[in-house]
Amino acid sequence: MASQSGVHYALHRKNAAGRGPVFLCLGKMTNDLIAQSATEKKLFEIINPILSDMGFELVRLRLISNKEITLQIMAARPDGYINVDECAEISTGISAVLDVEDPILDTYNLEVSSPGIDRPLTRIKDFEAFEGYEAKIETVELIEGQKRFKGTLAGINGSEILINLDEGTIGLEFDWLAEAKLVLTDELVKEMLKQKKINQNFDDKEFDEIETDRLEEIE
Repeated sequence: MASQSGVHYALHRKNAAGRGPVFLCLGKMTNDLIAQSATEKKLFEIINPILSDMGFELVRLRLISNKEITLQIMAARPDGYINVDECAEISTGISAVLDVEDPILDTYNLEVSSPGIDRPLTRIKDFEAFEGYEAKIETVELIEGQKRFKGTLAGINGSEILINLDEGTIGLEFDWLAEAKLVLTDELVKEMLKQKKINQNFDDKEFDEIETDRLEEIE
């Protein structure tokens, strides 16, 4: 099956001017996370315990500064994905604590999403859980002349991520990774169909608009 990005549905609630949460559920969709800045690590220390107390796991955290500042939180249950109502629940819980802690000085938007089926791989245990699936991995520095690797995940060995390439199996230290995600394959599509019940109570009337968005590919 040709590599392609997955279609996501972004659900936006109306917000008052200024700081406020934007509820997103991108769902067709403890170890440290990869590729964290110093600010993101500080936010991780605040947000990760909140999610754990609520019964969720933090999958990815990103603080993006463009025209507006956006804090993106990707979360899931230990045994699966989350639905729209749980996205809203998480956003409300996080917002209450961030308003007190105030780690982001400027006005920002908060986005909460589920991982999706062709999900990013951000924790060591993700590479173990998705052993046997195809993935793309990018490293921070060149490893024997290359930074991008595509192959079948072969589990972990301590802090090493194992991946089967055409030339054989290699190990990449978790700390070397800059980005990693699953490739959408027939096997993942089948898994996606099993997850359809997650959003069976979905009600798009509660939201202002529905947009489609494609995941960024690791070129």
